[in-house]
Amino acid sequence: MLTDELRDALQRALAQVNTLLLGKSQEVRLAFVALLSDGHLLIEDLPGLGKTTLAHALAATLGLGFQRVQFTSDLLPSDIVGVSVFDAQARRFEFHPGPVFAHVLLADEINRAPPRTQSALLEAMAEHQVTVDGTTHALPDPFFVIATQNPNDLAGTYPLPDSQLDRFLLRLTLGYPGEDAERALLSGTDRRDLIALATPLLGAEDVLALRRAVRGIHASPALVDYVQALLTRSRQHPGVRVGLSPRAGIALLRAARAYALLLGREHVLPEDVQALFAAVAAHRLVAEADGGSHPALAKAILHAVPVD
Repeated sequence: MLTDELRDALQRALAQVNTLLLGKSQEVRLAFVALLSDGHLLIEDLPGLGKTTLAHALAATLGLGFQRVQFTSDLLPSDIVGVSVFDAQARRFEFHPGPVFAHVLLADEINRAPPRTQSALLEAMAEHQVTVDGTTHALPDPFFVIATQNPNDLAGTYPLPDSQLDRFLLRLTLGYPGEDAERALLSGTDRRDLIALATPLLGAEDVLALRRAVRGIHASPALVDYVQALLTRSRQHPGVRVGLSPRAGIALLRAARAYALLLGREHVLPEDVQALFAAVAAHRLVAEADGGSHPALAKAILHAVPVD
């Protein structure tokens, strides 16, 4: 059960990020869903549409330890997780942690690095730990990865492997801003200056408390039946070669609980699942060659399953 103070702090955090990323209230809400669900967030869109702004705004509002890594074609796995260096005086290897040892990690343009470097994040995202030279090192708690990527048809990009895509709870696209929001961006204060002035409104203990509250949000047996029906339909739908796994269903339920909490409810409704389905499911589907786009397939699956 949330205290009134924590509930108010969460709403103020949402409001602050919305003042920093204009006209994208639903996308901001989904970013908080990923955080509160103990998941990770992938933001995919063209350059210049606010991907990094959203990541910086979240980090500034959370007030947590933050690191940013610019992924490039020559980035090595050790540049992310750290490296063991021999100390001649002590006659032993000393581990020097990399930027992954932060509460919030921004992996900027993650698909500009080759697959070997992309996969360096896989253990960290899945297990909240990294292993270097046979020694396992725990990551801070909470640990939240915000990755941005450009569309795969742009020059110098490498598609993320399916195993890593599956570790992202949600994938968002921001799109172009509306006319009013764009005018405010053009005539207002630079976003970087505003983010620098942002007030931290949540801390590590607050995030952990919110995650515990999310786990307490009720999902009825009928709601679980609905999620299971969506999973089954995804495996039978025309144009889908590989449907959603049980882990995708667990992710969808976790996200729906967080969405309900953000809306002030203590139970999940089918509308919560519907609002999240494309963001949770589209990047996990494997389409046939002529199956169409992943978002279109997710939308078709959603429309094919009635709510009892």
